[in-house]
Amino acid sequence: MVTKTLVDHCLSTSFEQIPEDVKLHGKRSLLNWMGVAIGASRHPSIEMMLDVTKELQSAEQVSVFGREEKVDLLMAALINGTSSHIFDYDDTHLDTIHHPSGPVAPVVFALGENLGLSGEEILHAFILGCEAELRIANAVYPSHYQLGWHITSSTGVFGAAIAAGILLKLDSEKLVWALGIAGTQAFGLRDVFGTMTKPFHPGKAAQNGLLAALLAKRGFTSSEMILESKRGFANVLAPEHDLEKVNVNWGEEWELLKNSFKPYACGIVLHPTIDACVYLHKRASADQLESIELTVNPYVLELTGKETPQTGLEGKFSVYFTAAIAFLDGDASEKQYTDEKVKDEKIIEVQNKIRVVIDENLKEDEVELAALLTDGTTVTHKVLHAKGSIDNPMQEDELLTKFGSLVEEHMGKGTTDSMAQFLLDIDKYSDINELIVLNNKGNGVQI
Repeated sequence: MVTKTLVDHCLSTSFEQIPEDVKLHGKRSLLNWMGVAIGASRHPSIEMMLDVTKELQSAEQVSVFGREEKVDLLMAALINGTSSHIFDYDDTHLDTIHHPSGPVAPVVFALGENLGLSGEEILHAFILGCEAELRIANAVYPSHYQLGWHITSSTGVFGAAIAAGILLKLDSEKLVWALGIAGTQAFGLRDVFGTMTKPFHPGKAAQNGLLAALLAKRGFTSSEMILESKRGFANVLAPEHDLEKVNVNWGEEWELLKNSFKPYACGIVLHPTIDACVYLHKRASADQLESIELTVNPYVLELTGKETPQTGLEGKFSVYFTAAIAFLDGDASEKQYTDEKVKDEKIIEVQNKIRVVIDENLKEDEVELAALLTDGTTVTHKVLHAKGSIDNPMQEDELLTKFGSLVEEHMGKGTTDSMAQFLLDIDKYSDINELIVLNNKGNGVQI
């Protein structure tokens, strides 16, 4: 009874039972999530979604972060979840290449605002929702991912349902149904990477998980063994799986602590390459460069092998473009991933000098660089642990700097600083409304 046991674990784990380091990591995860969500809140794809809400005459229930509009619960989950993944700058569970906050945070904030919940309630549900989805991801990775499923959305829908169910105070029977309803909505195909549809995935997982919990609350029935049954999630969508990983050492080991934060606005598998090319940036100029050879983990080419990206979004899935901008600019922030940059002749010239070699023995946070210069000398560098990895994590001050760089232009410095402090102290607040007031203030909404 894998599904029932997971539900019982989640419902029996009080906020007080969660270790302080997990709570702190949960708050930092919410800070990071909010920053990337607000940072992308004016993206054309978000404008398209808001156009749809107008066409559907969506009720003005809860906030779209970084904007003045309010939409209904389900559309808020969709839009805020999508926004948080547009820049590919959100958190990553490195063991499964899963972005845990994207499907869960939009749900807890939507319900928190709608129901007037406390920061402690929101943080509690967020942590348990993330923990559940990450454990399910562990159980089906890598076979599920290798089939072509986007694991963030396909397992994230369970995390969204768990978090929503906790906040809606579902009992064990109804939360099991919620997971069943969520599981039959598990989706997300890797074929769409590099398009607007990739960030749509965590948003839709959030929406689907929330809908599942709302239906279950009303007695809407579903499978009671959605994870483990013969025609359930694992057996249908993962040729190889180990469902023991879902519940093993519950409360003793926390997958959320393995959640990492990105210093660069692209897939985590590219971060070692960026670190290496930033190193080269400090030691050679473009006119000195003859060639670059990068030896990488196999996932780098599988996920980011686009040789000639045509848009900024596609550039995030090109090791060649990313290596070129990191070498030329010494950075790989969102400002580097533009439609103009991918067509820049100077960048393309460097791209064409890059060769990528696969080494299955290299870990995902490693890379080896060998650059041949025009004078015949060679610059070599090995990255053992990329910045943002578990062994070389971003510190809180770096997360705050990242938050400011994403939010300030939309909200102003004062509001940005206040929002950051609220999120780092979220469990101290009796009502989430103060965060909503700050969002409104930053967007010039009259209160």
